[in-house]
Amino acid sequence: MENGGAKKECAFEKENGCGGGGGGVMKKKWCFKANESISSASGITIRGTLAMLMGSRNLNDSRETIPLGHGDPSAFPCFKASLVAEDAIVESLRSAKFNSYSPSVGIQPARSAVAQYLSRDLTYKLSAQDVFLTVGCIQSIEVVVSVLARPGANILLPRPGFPIYESRANFSHLEIRHFDLLPESGWEVDIDQIKVLADENTVAIVMINPGNPCGNVLSYQHMKKIAETAKKLGILIISDEVYGHLTFGDKKFIPMGVFGSIAPVLTVGSISKKWIVPGWRLGWIAVNDPNGFLKEAKIVEGIIGYMNISTDPATFIQAAVPRILEDTTEEFFKNTISILRESAEICYDEINEINCIYCPHKPDGSMFVMVKIDTSLLEDIIDDIDFCTKLAKEENVIVLPGIAVGLKNWLRITFAIESPRLQDALRRMKAFCDRHAKQL
Repeated sequence: MENGGAKKECAFEKENGCGGGGGGVMKKKWCFKANESISSASGITIRGTLAMLMGSRNLNDSRETIPLGHGDPSAFPCFKASLVAEDAIVESLRSAKFNSYSPSVGIQPARSAVAQYLSRDLTYKLSAQDVFLTVGCIQSIEVVVSVLARPGANILLPRPGFPIYESRANFSHLEIRHFDLLPESGWEVDIDQIKVLADENTVAIVMINPGNPCGNVLSYQHMKKIAETAKKLGILIISDEVYGHLTFGDKKFIPMGVFGSIAPVLTVGSISKKWIVPGWRLGWIAVNDPNGFLKEAKIVEGIIGYMNISTDPATFIQAAVPRILEDTTEEFFKNTISILRESAEICYDEINEINCIYCPHKPDGSMFVMVKIDTSLLEDIIDDIDFCTKLAKEENVIVLPGIAVGLKNWLRITFAIESPRLQDALRRMKAFCDRHAKQL
C-alpha cells in the first residue's frame, strides 16, 4: 500500500479501465473488440452500396422501384429455374439419402458431373479429383485467394472488376495490383500493363469472362496472348466463368481452360446464372493443369486443406447436380439467351439517346453493361455516387455506381429484366438527365 493506503493502479488497469471501484466492487471495462481488418478489408461493396441506394428512394413515389444494380436474374418473372432443376432438387431431398454431411471437397457424383460438363469444351478431360465443390462462386474466390496469400505475394486484378476479389485479397493481406480493361478495345486486357506490374512475387492474374461488370466476351486470340504472358511471367490464371456460355454477340464463349497446357488455370464457376438459381449456392473450383504444375506447387493440396476447415454446399443440392447439368434442355438456355439479347439491344439503344451517358461497347455476354457519365454536362451532379443517389430518390431507379467496381464516374447497368420494365427505367433515367442538364 502506498500514498496513505491507496492501491497503486497497474498499467493494464490504466489502459483498460479494469481497476477496482468503490466499496471493493471491481469496475470492469470489457477487453474485447472486433477485428478491424474485416471492415477495412471489405471496402466499398456492391451489397452495401445497393442497400444505401434503396434507402435513398422516395417512398411517397407511387411508381415501382426498378432495380438495375444487382446481378440476380431470378428476381424477375421472365427468368425461372428449369423444371428439370426443380425436380432434381425435390427428388434428391425426398430420397432421404442426402441428409448427412458431405466430404469437404464435395460428393463424388457431383464432382464427376461438373468435370464432365466442363470437359465438353476442352481438348483434355477433367476428372472428379480436379473439381472441388463450394458454397457458390464467392466461396471459390475465398478459397483460391486464401491459398495463394503467402507473405509478400501480390495478385493482379482487373479494373473494373468484381470487388469480392479485392475484399478477399485485402483480408488475406495479399497485395493488389490493378491492370486496366480497355473500353475502346472492347474491354480487352492491357497486356503491356500486366508485364510492367508483375514481378517475382506475383502469384496470379484474375480474368472474368464473360465480363462482369463490362458485358464483354474475350476472343480466342486475346485469351491465348494472356495465357502466353502468364507463362512467361510464371503465374497462374484464375478464370471466373460464372457467366460462361451466356453470350449473344458475335464472339463465342471460350473457357480459359482451353489454354491450360500453356499456363495453369484455376476455373471458378457455379450454376447460379446459367441455371438462374443464385440462391442455391452451388459453385466449384476446377483445376485445369494437364502439366501438373499446380499439384507440384502444392496449390491443390492447399485447396483441400482450406476446405477441410471450411464449409460445403448442402448435400441434397450437390446430389441434384448431375441431373441439373446433364438433363437441362437446350431450349431452356436458348430462351435465357434470347431474353438477354433483346434486353442488351434495348439497353444499348436507349442509352445512346441520353446525352450525358456514353456506352463505349455494346455488351456481348453476361448481364451487364458499363457506361460513362459526363458530369460536365450536368448541373448539380458531383460524381457517380451522387448521380445514383439522386436517381434513386427522384426516379425510383437503382443502378450501381462505377466506383463500386473500380471506375469512378461510370455506371454498371443490369439488363437482365423484362423489356418493358427495362425501357421504363432507362426512360426515367433520360428524364432525370434532361432535368439536371446544364443550360447552355
